[in-house]
Amino acid sequence: MMRPLLYSLFGGAFAILAGSCSTVLPSGSGDERAFAPVREVLETNCVHCHGDNHLPEMPPITSTRSLAGLIGPGKWIIPGHPEQSRFFQVTSFPDTTWGAMPPTGHAISKSEVRVLRNWILAGAKIPEGNLPLKPRGDLPRSR
Repeated sequence: MMRPLLYSLFGGAFAILAGSCSTVLPSGSGDERAFAPVREVLETNCVHCHGDNHLPEMPPITSTRSLAGLIGPGKWIIPGHPEQSRFFQVTSFPDTTWGAMPPTGHAISKSEVRVLRNWILAGAKIPEGNLPLKPRGDLPRSR
C-alpha cells in the first residue's frame, strides 16, 4: 500500500519539477525549434538584402537580436497583429504593389507568408541569445 503512494508522490513531484524546468530551458531547445520555420523563411527570402550588406534605410535582419529590435508596438513587427505589421504587409503584397518584398519577383510563397503570419499572430517570439541569420540559396530576385 505504501509503495503506490510513494510512486504517485514521486511521480507528481517529478511532473512539477519537469514542468518548471521546461520554462527555463536554454535557447537551444523548443524556442529554436519553434522559430526554425521562421528562420528558414527569413534566410531564404530576406537576409540576402537585409543582411550584413543592407542599405542604411533598410531594417537589418542579421541576427535574432537585430530582429528583436524590429518587434514591438510602433515597430515593423507588432506581436499578435500581422495585418498591422509593416513587415507582414510587404511580404504579402502582390508583385504589382509598390513596396512588395522582395522587390522584383515575389519569391515568398503563400505557405511561407502563412509561416510569418502565424509567427506574428502567436507573439513574434524569438529564441533567447543571439542566433546569426545567414542567406540561404539563390537571391530571391533571381528565382
